[in-house]
Amino acid sequence: MEWELAAILALGLLVWFWYDSMRSHEHALAAAERACERDGLQFLDGAAACVALRPARNEAGQVTLRRTYRFEFSDDRYHRRAGTITLLGSEVEALELEPFLLQ
Repeated sequence: MEWELAAILALGLLVWFWYDSMRSHEHALAAAERACERDGLQFLDGAAACVALRPARNEAGQVTLRRTYRFEFSDDRYHRRAGTITLLGSEVEALELEPFLLQ
């Protein structure tokens, strides 16, 4: 009976993690698109890859996950440049763009 409860809890935790990861990925994509649009850049591939995941505390002191996503953009349609977005929970904590040409 105990292992069944542990299996159900583990499955529930896995489902929560999957759902939270998908939601965070959508937030990262939207933030990357907004940043590129704001600066007149082309958001490439419509994708962002999670490159770091670690626990952290938010402003309220609660433990949450800090995720860093990497994406690519172009300033001149010929060169790929990198950008990163760091989310703390579902909030954008930092957005960094590799130096690019101003148009």
